[in-house]
Amino acid sequence: MARYTEAVCRLCRRMSEKLMLKGERCFTPKCAVERRGVPPGEHSARRRRMSERGVQLREKQKVRYIYGVLERQMNKYFEAATRKRGKSGEILLQLLERRLDNVVYRLGFADSRGQARQLVMHGHLTLNGRNADIPSLLIKEGDTIGWRPSSIKTEYYKTLIKEIKNKSVPPWLSLDMQTLTGKVLSLPQRTDIESKIEDRLVVEYYAR
Repeated sequence: MARYTEAVCRLCRRMSEKLMLKGERCFTPKCAVERRGVPPGEHSARRRRMSERGVQLREKQKVRYIYGVLERQMNKYFEAATRKRGKSGEILLQLLERRLDNVVYRLGFADSRGQARQLVMHGHLTLNGRNADIPSLLIKEGDTIGWRPSSIKTEYYKTLIKEIKNKSVPPWLSLDMQTLTGKVLSLPQRTDIESKIEDRLVVEYYAR
């Protein structure tokens, strides 16, 4: 499966803002944006004024980086969003939020979406009681996300069950702290998405 393999901190520097791609590290002085606030590249300090098209492209790329999807995947999500009734930008973000790896992250099972994707791909989690190892699976209202019996014995799980009490879960999800089983109470709404994303700019980029 194709995926981004370079240093993700470069993406934050490229956007000149924290995209929370490294979990807890983003809150420490080790954060690349804190240490090196300029974009990567030899001539990063010489930045020209960005055109309207450039602003739209930048916002689209930011959405891609945050959710960890490739260009072809992003195009498919937008096409799916335009086929549904409602605001395409909001529907696009809802589809991305419904990805299994994102839900695992939102439940607090991982510190970042990248780590959540790894947990899913390694087969540690279940969806409605069945093994699920595809990060892009779209969850539905009423779905439950749990852990495989063999994964409960791992050191990661034992550490997680102690630390997860300090994490918060969005209102469209619920979490059983005893069994670390999550449930989808409803589909995410635009107000549930914390990321500072201008979905209008993303729609404008694809509309041209």
